[in-house]
Formats: sequence, structure tokens, C-alpha cells
Amino acid sequence: MVIALGEAVAHVQLGMYGAIGALGGVLIVLQLVSASVVVVFLDELFDKGYGLPGCSAISLLSATNTCGKVIWHAFSPVTVNTGRGPEFEGVVLAMIHQAVAGAGKAHELVGTMLRRHLPNVMSLLTTFLVLLAAVYLEGVRILQPLQSRDARGRRVTFPIKLLYTSTMPIVLHSAAVSALYMVSQLLHYSRFFGGSVLVRMLGVWKEASHAAVPVGGLVYYVTPPTSFGADPLHTLVYVALLLTSCALLSQAWATASGSSARDVARQLANQRLALPGSRDGATYSVLRRYIPTAAALGGLCVGALTIFADVTGVIGTSTGVMLAATVVYNLVNSFHKAD
Repeated sequence: MVIALGEAVAHVQLGMYGAIGALGGVLIVLQLVSASVVVVFLDELFDKGYGLPGCSAISLLSATNTCGKVIWHAFSPVTVNTGRGPEFEGVVLAMIHQAVAGAGKAHELVGTMLRRHLPNVMSLLTTFLVLLAAVYLEGVRILQPLQSRDARGRRVTFPIKLLYTSTMPIVLHSAAVSALYMVSQLLHYSRFFGGSVLVRMLGVWKEASHAAVPVGGLVYYVTPPTSFGADPLHTLVYVALLLTSCALLSQAWATASGSSARDVARQLANQRLALPGSRDGATYSVLRRYIPTAAALGGLCVGALTIFADVTGVIGTSTGVMLAATVVYNLVNSFHKAD
């Protein structure tokens, strides 16, 4: 809650909610902190077993938010005038309306499908493509056979997933980048530190029509490029940093969360499970060959899918789309196991 309070105050001070007075700033901070209290409370309830199996409240809320954005961008009934007359914000409704009202004018229908300033068919299709790719990668695994030392003949399998740490690497990467943005903006607009060499190396910001955008420094190179051809150096550094970060964070999370090869071998030993016909210590040797590689390779896959999502412009955020895919996949698996 201390972190939530600090970030709420920082966002208000940085002008994330526009020009507001002192009372408005206090009310917004109270609203953000109260929302954090609700989310933490719901997450605690889920941890105690009162929610859906195999899911946390934070993941479920993030997935719900992303799915809601996809549905809204597809079927929003709000009309917007972009110079071609009123159009539905939802791309599916806009296409149906154009097909009916356009009297078969193919060029106008194509223009609606590929419009720029409103949701279009390409963003919807790439969102579903990322969802399908994330679900497919979530299901890729190696089944390691194990045998019980107590019950003779009892065999089980231990799955080692390709996405061994799921979407946690990109979640951690996004959290680190958000913290870097906030620190850079605080220093950039500070009276005492603004304009110094170290602050400019960390990030240079430029006021745009909607918000401040990074135009230099480290924060510029960790920001997704608008296109691969605009700034090749930016693209190269961004891709290298994201892939390296996801691979290292995935391995670090496997160790920190108690799912490293040594931790898993110890858990299997406590359950009296081992490789068929092997001696003590062989299980750890086999797991050590698979788990670190799966963690690093899974992080690279998540990073590559995130880069594709950022460049193609998925609905919502790349992190949100991948998190939604894995949450729904795990929930469906939990329901199947319960049946």
C-alpha cells in the first residue's frame, strides 16, 4: 500500500490526469489507493480458496480488462465523425453498417476496414493471432516420466512447459519499465536535477498533444518503436534489451518462485517420486538439463511475441493480451481437471 500511495502521488504530480487543483489531486490519490486496497483484498480472498482455481485476482482483473477492450473495439455502438461522416467505433458494427448503407461500394468498405484513427480489422486480427500463439505456446511441454518409490508400478508424469514461467518475464519487464518512466519524468521535471547530464542519459521527454513522450536517453530505447524502419538503431536496441531482459527475468523468477531444478527435485523427492530405474540424484541432473533451458527459451518466446504485438498494434497492450490468453487457458484446464 505504501508503493500504491507513492505511485498515485507521483502520477498526479506528473500531470497524468491533467491540470487539477489541490483538492482534485487529493481525491484522485484517494481513489487510486482505494482501488489498490480492493484489488489486494480480492487477491487475498483468491489465495484463501474463495475464487476460481488456478488464478489470482490480479491476473483475472487484468485479463477481464483486456477482453473488455477487445469486445468494445469490435462492437462499440458509439459513433465518431472522422471526416467521412459518422462511423461506429466498433469495427464489426462499422463494417456491417458500411456494407448495408454503402450499397456495395467496395472501396468504402475497405477504407472502413483499414481506417487509421479508429479500431480497424488489422488490429483485431493481430490481437486474435497473438492470443492463439500465446495459447499454443502455453500448451507446448515435455512430459518427464516418474515412478513412485513406495507404490511399486505407480507412474506419473511431470510436465516441463516451454513457457516455464508463463508471462511473468514480460510482466516484470513492464513493471521495471514503468518504474523507469516514472523516475525519469520526476527527475526531468525537477528543479534541482532537470537538465543535468545524468538525467538526460536516463531520459529526455518532449511534450506532445496528449502526453509527454520520450525522445532520447535510456527510456527512449526501452519504448516500443512505431515502425521498424523509422529508427533502425532504436529498433535494434529495443529488441535486444527486451529479449535479453525476458530471458534473464524468466530464469531469475524460476529461482525466486521455488521452481528451479533443485527446488523441483527436492519436492519430488519429498513425494517419493524419481526417474524409473534411477539412483538418488539422477532426477536433479535431468531436471537441470531441461528447466533452465525451458525458462530462458520461454522468456525469449514471450519477448518475441511481445515485440510482434507492439509493432502490429494489438488492442490494449501486448502484456495484457498475453496475460489474458494464459489466464483463460489455465482456467479452462482447471475446469477440465475438476470434471
